[in-house]
Amino acid sequence: MYTYLKGIVTEIESNYIALDVNGVGYLIYTANPYSFNENEEVKVYVYNLVREDENSIYGFKTREERDLFLRLIEVKGLGCKMALPMFATGGVSGIIDAIERENILYLKKFPKIGDKVARQIILDLKGKLVSNEVSNNKEQNEELFEALKALGYKPADINKVIPKVKNDKIENQIKEALKLLLTK
Repeated sequence: MYTYLKGIVTEIESNYIALDVNGVGYLIYTANPYSFNENEEVKVYVYNLVREDENSIYGFKTREERDLFLRLIEVKGLGCKMALPMFATGGVSGIIDAIERENILYLKKFPKIGDKVARQIILDLKGKLVSNEVSNNKEQNEELFEALKALGYKPADINKVIPKVKNDKIENQIKEALKLLLTK
């Protein structure tokens, strides 16, 4: 199995990128192909699915995304093609937070995820995804929540935008959250 591929993005399509690695072009399915730029050298964390009738590569910008994807595809009824789109609109922290809080509605917003699969995800993964990094994210989310609350925003509105915020530094998170709140 491959851990990552490093190469030049040569093609971007609606559900995949083509990555040239030393003259070999790899077709890599990704949730956000347009987050890559053509002719840019990138490191893509990958999962290579090999079956009798399929040999596909799924790619992610971060190792954390790939690791969560690997945990998700272990869930009964949730395959690669259902798990991958979860990363298009839900960040790692948002997905984990939804699982930990048993937020079925959040999980059902993803394509092909119904009530039964959402409940199975929670049943299989709740309490198993929390790590130091996740607890750091939780602390940052609480800090972001308090900062936005101090600016006068309603808790319900704040909770809607926090899972969409993807930046690492709290200053950038606040800016991103404010943009999301102002576009409502």
